[in-house]
Amino acid sequence: MAKIQSAGSVAGKETIYVDVDDEITSIIDKVQLAKGKIVALVLPKRSPVLQSIVNMKLLKRTADNAGKNLVLVTSEPGLLPLAGAVGLHVASTPTGKPSIPAAPVGPDDEAEEIDEPLNIVDGNADPNEEFDARAVAGKPVGELAAAGAVSKLSADDVDESIDMGEDAEDPVSDSIDKLTQKPAKDKKLKIPNFDSFRKKIALAILGVAVLVTAWIFAFIVLPKATVTIHTDSSTITTDLNLSLDASVKTLDTANNIVPATSLSQSKTATQQVPATGQQNNGTKATGKVTVSAGTCGPNFPNDISAGTSLSTSGHTYTFDTSVMFVTHNSGGHCTFVGVDSNNNSQISITALKGGADYNLTGSFTVSGRSDVTTSGSATGGTDNITKIVQQSDIDNATSKISSTDVSSVKQQLASNLQTKGLQPIATTFVAGTPQVTSSAQAGDAADTVTVTSVTAYTMLGVQKSDLQKLVDNKVNGQLDKGKQVILDDGVANATFAEPNPATATSAAVSMQAKSLAGPQLNVPQLKTQLAGKKSGDVKKFIKQTPGVTDVDVKYSPFWVSVVPKNTSKVTVVIDKAGD
Repeated sequence: MAKIQSAGSVAGKETIYVDVDDEITSIIDKVQLAKGKIVALVLPKRSPVLQSIVNMKLLKRTADNAGKNLVLVTSEPGLLPLAGAVGLHVASTPTGKPSIPAAPVGPDDEAEEIDEPLNIVDGNADPNEEFDARAVAGKPVGELAAAGAVSKLSADDVDESIDMGEDAEDPVSDSIDKLTQKPAKDKKLKIPNFDSFRKKIALAILGVAVLVTAWIFAFIVLPKATVTIHTDSSTITTDLNLSLDASVKTLDTANNIVPATSLSQSKTATQQVPATGQQNNGTKATGKVTVSAGTCGPNFPNDISAGTSLSTSGHTYTFDTSVMFVTHNSGGHCTFVGVDSNNNSQISITALKGGADYNLTGSFTVSGRSDVTTSGSATGGTDNITKIVQQSDIDNATSKISSTDVSSVKQQLASNLQTKGLQPIATTFVAGTPQVTSSAQAGDAADTVTVTSVTAYTMLGVQKSDLQKLVDNKVNGQLDKGKQVILDDGVANATFAEPNPATATSAAVSMQAKSLAGPQLNVPQLKTQLAGKKSGDVKKFIKQTPGVTDVDVKYSPFWVSVVPKNTSKVTVVIDKAGD
């Protein structure tokens, strides 16, 4: 933002001070916004913005367009000609008298006026006689030319003979030849070409750098060596029966009792199944039946108590009242007939459940009374079907939860044991008793039932060092101590089996490990010892180790003949026969 400030305005005059870093656009804005008709623009010393004639013209045009009289307050000699060129007033002080400086001297663009008469002289004219253009205007051009050809020269002024001989010297040509002739070079004063010298030096340095880089790549970066050592290694299989116990704190090598750590993790699973039961909550059917018990005899049939069930076509009803038997004579034939407490032979019954399918007519069978015959009808039953949960629905959901894949839980437990520095025994993975809850009980009205099961899973882990001790104790008794050592105890890849189910804190497992025995070779140390050796020396040195049968050495690229001193460029491969 331009740092222009108005010092004040008095009687239509306004003074504006310009900073040294102000732009022409900022100055123009302030001139346009000035309220005085006369604007005094105080310029700093060495102001760069108005050193341009273009900026001066822009400033002059702005003042003219705004109807303001602009005065530049400066004593800079370099600015005065520019102000004069565009017609700007300049004053040496804010209170001084303004004036337009002199413009710089330049070529005059106005037409030149010629006041002298044109004196044209031909060969025949009198030099003192003024040429009359009107007098000669009517003469032909040929006549004027012929007249001009006549000369008043004397005979002495005419040279009739001009010698154009070949031997004549031409001074002009000689002068040109002398000017164009190149001076002879002085071989003693030869100036060296420093540009060419610098190029040669640069090329020489570049060539040395390329050679050094190529040498480093060829003999330090690229050389590699691969040493393959063939051994007479052997595999020893170890079978152990282990007892893992979380309550034990120390390893018992005599009885193979290994301290264990039990880790558990709970998993919540849910399963929703549709309710398959139905319940008809409609109106129960009611009706009337007659009950008879055959011909009369000395003994009356037993009474039927209220609530006794009777059925027909798979539908069950109950007696609303108790039934007792009386004799009934008809046409000289006596039978036992059932009556209610009011001595009515039409006994009231009610369906056991609601539903229109209980509206039936026919014979009924009374529960536990094969000596009676019942017939009648029931009406008034209506349907109102609702779904209900059955126990089989709950059992079905629980079964689906138990078959859920728990491999992720098993993997997570093994990972957590490894994080603790333990070796997980996957066969000891066991699931606890699920805690099952359901959203509805058997007989509840519901469209679906959701069963939730929370199960705790456990797995045992042991210290790898404990297993290594047990394996080493058994393998060391089978080694040739002079030639072999245990190269790999096989514990990391051991397999486990579990004859009997484990518990959350203990397990009896069988372990099989395949250990590898062979010559003892310290690979990092061996790389250092082989550095700088040739192929024959490498083979001779390694074959001194008992159990080594052969050694192969390969170099790359083809020009490499010794093992690199950089051990990272050396690869040692031990070919174990037991692998």
